[in-house]
Amino acid sequence: MDPSSVNSAELERFLNQEKERAMVNEMVAKLTSACWDKCITSSPGSKFSSSESSCLSNCAQRYMDMSLIIMKRFQSMN
Repeated sequence: MDPSSVNSAELERFLNQEKERAMVNEMVAKLTSACWDKCITSSPGSKFSSSESSCLSNCAQRYMDMSLIIMKRFQSMN
């Protein structure tokens, strides 16, 4: 990509998209780590037990709910 052919609006849009992608990747990594540590208490087999699956699902849902609450709270402060 030739830098002289990119206008500032395109560059800003690209940078915002990359920033959002990085934030999503970071959130997925944190969610995975937190829920894995909480729900997987023994060496995993070829598939999760029903209690592990339920725990992982509930943990991920709570994590996403709290992330939305926090994001809304910060937006309301602006």
